[in-house]
Amino acid sequence: MTVESILTNSTDTATEILLEIGQIGKWLQAIGLIVIIWLIFYIINWVYHIKRIKKLKRIEEKLSTLENKLDKALKKKSTS
Repeated sequence: MTVESILTNSTDTATEILLEIGQIGKWLQAIGLIVIIWLIFYIINWVYHIKRIKKLKRIEEKLSTLENKLDKALKKKSTS
């Protein structure tokens, strides 16, 4: 009788341990999914940021050429 109770208790304990490990596994999967989604969001933001920087550089170059043209025009007007 005691052998049966020991075996029953040990199998119950083993089952409980496996259930707890399964719960930990689900939490780890959820955390991993959150990290993957965060990385995807971060990469998308990084790509858009690079595009914005390139666009700003193009605008800056156009402004500098316009500034140079205005300076030349003002110099011609002041000399004539």
